[in-house]
Amino acid sequence: MGGTRQAVLVILCVLRTVKAFEMEIIPAERIVAQIGGTLILTCNTTGCASPSFSWRTQMDSPLGGEVSRHGTYSTLTMNPVSIVNSHSYLCTVTCDERGKKEKSVKVELYSFPSDPIIEINPSLVDGESATVICKIPDVYPSDRLEVLLKKDEHVLHEKNFFEDESTNTETKFVTYTYHPMAEDAGKELTCVAKLPIADMDFEPKERTSSQKLNVNFGPQNTVITASPGKSPMEGDSLNLTCVTQSNPPAQIVWRKYLAEESIQHLIKNNVLFIPHVHFNDSGRYICEVINLVTAKTEEATVDIIIQGAPVITKFSIEPSTTVQEGENVSIQCSAESNPPPKIILRRKSDNADIGTYSARSILLPSVMFQNGGDYECVAENKYGNSKREITLNVKYGPKSTVITVFPAALKEGETVTIKCTSSGNPAPVISWKKKKATGESEKISENATITIQNLKSQDLGLYECEAYNQFGKEEKAVELYVPARLEGPDQMIPLIIAFSSVAAVAVPAVAILIYVSRQAKINGSYSLVKALRLKV
Repeated sequence: MGGTRQAVLVILCVLRTVKAFEMEIIPAERIVAQIGGTLILTCNTTGCASPSFSWRTQMDSPLGGEVSRHGTYSTLTMNPVSIVNSHSYLCTVTCDERGKKEKSVKVELYSFPSDPIIEINPSLVDGESATVICKIPDVYPSDRLEVLLKKDEHVLHEKNFFEDESTNTETKFVTYTYHPMAEDAGKELTCVAKLPIADMDFEPKERTSSQKLNVNFGPQNTVITASPGKSPMEGDSLNLTCVTQSNPPAQIVWRKYLAEESIQHLIKNNVLFIPHVHFNDSGRYICEVINLVTAKTEEATVDIIIQGAPVITKFSIEPSTTVQEGENVSIQCSAESNPPPKIILRRKSDNADIGTYSARSILLPSVMFQNGGDYECVAENKYGNSKREITLNVKYGPKSTVITVFPAALKEGETVTIKCTSSGNPAPVISWKKKKATGESEKISENATITIQNLKSQDLGLYECEAYNQFGKEEKAVELYVPARLEGPDQMIPLIIAFSSVAAVAVPAVAILIYVSRQAKINGSYSLVKALRLKV
């Protein structure tokens, strides 16, 4: 009995030390593989020192892989995995006296290798039709593919391929046409591709790609800002800034309307800077913006009015500041300012306005020498005033020639001064002549004043003054004589006799004239001869 028990114990120990013959496939039962990747199936055994392996598909299709043995296990490597590997694979292991065993694993395939690719063709332009293409490369099975096209969070387009019957990988395209707007610039366009196969375990099942929208638009909403304002003071600096919305940035050209309605081109910059404005900088400024991509243009305008005290821009005498008496003369004074100036033109010596006008001329027809002198132009407004002077020089021939003799009552032996004065422009040249007994005139001096020392009888006589310049001449004459003097009674007698004789003749003559006058009134006419006869 004891020996039997020992034998039984030995057999039990041997049985415990010998492992059972087992096999497994790694991974087990079901595996999901991506087409294009690498898949290794391992058939492993235990409890068999020298197993033999064989691989096959349940449909006896080609393995589509490479079998390798490594002692107690065998591998089936599929690199790359292709559509032909979509099978259930069976591994059979034979272990001599222990028999054989089989196990299978199902290989399921998918392909979702990369993110979508977004193509926008052509470049986006505001308001113009554009095509967006979302490309999903090498998808399998495509009948499970779902695609969303979104702008930010807004869904633009949605598509699925449920009715697709493709049995291999395919690149799928989703095309969408829409009209982008300017406000879309900078927003994200996103393509979301989903491959939602519920009973397959793989990641990711969703892939996305995004692209910022670059929408070409404009120019639009163009405005001009003026600093310090649209009505700066004369002499201030002025900044005109043109702001517009445009993609790509617009080209900017400044222009200005001139008085004759033509256009003056200024700078190509969004800021027009005038360091010291003048009144002639007033006007309408135009900012023209051009988008070369969209071929669109837009304009903005601003009216600038320069304010300030008047500035006299013209003060002139036409045809010249020096004229000849009798010519027509125009005196012109103009000024600029804002508000418009009051302009006063006057001759300074008159202390009175000749006239008030704006940017016109005053005509002095047939100018006279009295019109010569300094003229003043005054321009004024609420900001101040401006003054300028100009001189009108009137050329004329000699006038108002006068001779003076000192002393007035002459006596022989005295000193006598004779002076000739005359007005004219240029100042007249004075010359003297004296008449001789023969009646001829003799030039005696070219000075305005003649001085005769110790007056004698031969100094008496007629003196002629001539005043002349290039515009004419004027002559005046004076006779020097010494009045007769009565020195005694002998001289009085002849004078009394002479006076009596004149009176004796004059009284009857006056009586006859009175009589004739009365007869003429009665008869209407009268004959002096007949009257004398009647008297006789």
